[in-house]
Amino acid sequence: MSDMAPETDPFLETGRKLFAGEADFIWAANSLKNLPPMTKVEIAFAGRSNVGKSSLVNALTGRNTLARTSHTPGRTQQLNFFDIGGRFHLVDMPGYGYAAVEKEKVQAWTQLIHDYLRGRASLARVFVLIDARHGIKPVDEGVLETLDKAAVSYQVVLTKADELKAGELEKRIADTAGKIAKRAAAYPVIMPTSSRSGAGIPELRAGIAQLLNERGVE
Repeated sequence: MSDMAPETDPFLETGRKLFAGEADFIWAANSLKNLPPMTKVEIAFAGRSNVGKSSLVNALTGRNTLARTSHTPGRTQQLNFFDIGGRFHLVDMPGYGYAAVEKEKVQAWTQLIHDYLRGRASLARVFVLIDARHGIKPVDEGVLETLDKAAVSYQVVLTKADELKAGELEKRIADTAGKIAKRAAAYPVIMPTSSRSGAGIPELRAGIAQLLNERGVE
């Protein structure tokens, strides 16, 4: 897609190979006390419930069932860790901002999200998923604030981009870029994707491959 960062282009093939190998579930944590050891670089995916996070993780890895998808938002209630080809750990975070479950449960996993984002030295980047149809909501702002304060690098990924017309998508990208422009930890490139059409998936893989290369991961 023309909106993608040109510097990731050399990493398109590297990114494809990165996600073409094994992808295995290795750990689930529902509190800070049972997080896995920090043995590899971690790249996390966060987003509101029903933003399409599990579908995106599955599209990235080319597997239909790696991350659990559900028509009922709020089903992922723990941090799920996946080993990607022995190269890095992909972390599927609980969806946030879903009100139709018990308030205590929402508070517990919201706290888990914020605690993890603040205190994980092995965390290289968080991809914050935003529904392209709706843009950044107040509940997303809270997560962005946490990331800024923790100085954790993050990048906005727009999901369901295929549901907008080209002009609408360009406007959403520009609007989103404007909203994060002054945020200290935000990576400035907005990545539009669609799990359904596959648009933007190769570029997202390439971006992850480039990040691992910068971190010295062989």
